Amino acid sequence: MEIVLKEKDAADWVYRGEGAANLVLAYTGSSPPFIGKVMRIQKASINGSQHARTPTAFSKYEYLLWGDIGNLVSSADRETAAQTFVQRVMSPLLGSKHVDSGKLVLVTREFLELAEKNVNSERPSWRVDAGKIDTHRDYVLIISDHSIFPHGALEGEPCISVEIKPKCGFLPFSRFITHGNAVKRCMTRFRMHQALKLHQEEISEFSDYDPLDLFSGSKDRILKAIKDLFSTPQNNFRVFYNGSLIFGALGGSAENTDVIVGEAFEDALKSVILADDGLCTTSLLQLVTETLYKSGVLDRLLEVQKLDSLDIEGAIHAYYDVISEPCVVCGQLNEDEELHRYASLHSLPLDQSLKIVKNFLIAATAKDCSLMISFRPREGKEWGSSNNTIRLESTGQFFDYKVHFIDLDLKPMKKMEEYYELDKKIVGLYRKIEKGKVGDIQMQSYMSLRMESRSNIKKQFPH
Repeated sequence: MEIVLKEKDAADWVYRGEGAANLVLAYTGSSPPFIGKVMRIQKASINGSQHARTPTAFSKYEYLLWGDIGNLVSSADRETAAQTFVQRVMSPLLGSKHVDSGKLVLVTREFLELAEKNVNSERPSWRVDAGKIDTHRDYVLIISDHSIFPHGALEGEPCISVEIKPKCGFLPFSRFITHGNAVKRCMTRFRMHQALKLHQEEISEFSDYDPLDLFSGSKDRILKAIKDLFSTPQNNFRVFYNGSLIFGALGGSAENTDVIVGEAFEDALKSVILADDGLCTTSLLQLVTETLYKSGVLDRLLEVQKLDSLDIEGAIHAYYDVISEPCVVCGQLNEDEELHRYASLHSLPLDQSLKIVKNFLIAATAKDCSLMISFRPREGKEWGSSNNTIRLESTGQFFDYKVHFIDLDLKPMKKMEEYYELDKKIVGLYRKIEKGKVGDIQMQSYMSLRMESRSNIKKQFPH
């Protein structure tokens, strides 16, 4: 008999976090099928423009794009399509060991309405203003709660989990990047986007984190990246203890890590990390570094990200060919040299244009996903029977670990235009900053503010 979640079940689901497209709830009840699970519910924007409900899962052009994956294009709704995308596209690319496609479960509208009412007070206010649960959905996605080990929290076994949003780990190398945007070849998208977010007051501090460090393959640079994420977590770094958040923010952006926050986090780790006073945090960050280095998951993720070989400045031209519309970008170009450069893209056969757009959207998913790395201390001081055991040198402890990719959302094809416009906005502002044309006091002084605000925490947790 198929399970259906009804209004009476809503009380067992609590707020865990959210992104732009989905809200995540964790299960706290006693029903065996849901113990150790979380629920992903699709959201709808308040004005109805972003995630409008459509009678089919795909537009007619998306049928062309994903037509070689039969189960995907035959999906009756967006929820089924999203699950099939993870199962058929992302899992083979990233490794089935690290990907959980989940299970779809029927829900009533009353369940969704009450679930939303129950958690709204815990959501960041700007998230509430921007989006709500789509109560017209028939299904929600149930996946394992990767912030815990199976039954670990119930049996009293401590579990520490670290969630990271790695972002894009390479500099674009496309010949279709215009001369005016050449800065993209030497400055990461993440760092340029930080400047825009600071300018728009979406963040209060510029992050030191550089994705190139995380994806470098160098253990020292990976450790630097992890420490930089810890210093300024924003929405890119969170830590859970037995499934409960102990560091970072739920659904929003956390402030920089000051001494008070650092000391509280240090205390929270003492039951798991058996280090000397003041060294638990440092030891955990080293443990995360060793695990990322050993597991090889970053190499696989980077390989998928690099499916975007043309950058949005190249892929957007293929997009307009796929949807059989005049290229808006070419219509805005004035220089014959640039028009000539893109002429080669517009002369490609349709199957090649489809491949360019498909690869770009798959890469976009890989650039926007998160990693959940979970640790459980082993009782005996010996290696486990599998390769999923690691030793923390500083304490001599052994830990079971698991690494999973989460938030592997299927990107709508229509977002290609949004990606192009955002790219223009990010690079345009950064070029103005370089030329000293941005008079914003925050932008002109962020370097000195950043150094001052971090001085105390970096004394406590030095590189």
